[in-house]
Amino acid sequence: MATRHYVAFIEPAQDGHGVFFPDLPGLTSAGKTLDDAVRNAAEALAGHLGLMIEEGGAIPDPSPMDAPLPDWLADEDLSDCVRVLVPVDLPSKAVQVSVLLEEGLLARIDNAATARGVSRSAFLADAARRAMG
Repeated sequence: MATRHYVAFIEPAQDGHGVFFPDLPGLTSAGKTLDDAVRNAAEALAGHLGLMIEEGGAIPDPSPMDAPLPDWLADEDLSDCVRVLVPVDLPSKAVQVSVLLEEGLLARIDNAATARGVSRSAFLADAARRAMG
């Protein structure tokens, strides 16, 4: 796995802190505290990039910390924001495996994956990552 660091902005919000990524328009996260916001941002970033990879999308290179802001942020007042680097481990090439699962468990996995809008493989990979910390 290759580790990359993406710039994120953390801004005060009504119930804590909101997070957005200049390199990934539309990707947002939040947290009640700054620590929660950073932790949740890392989880959101990993999930977002994982889905992009799964769908065959190109992963943008992270911008340097002092890079100019993209056009969609140029007119925003970011004076209340904190700029942080959020690390993410990009997954390597997917490998097909065969596993045996109890039929009822597999049905529950498929239902949960469908409810989250992800594939069975993505759901199982995410569950394994969470279990391993």
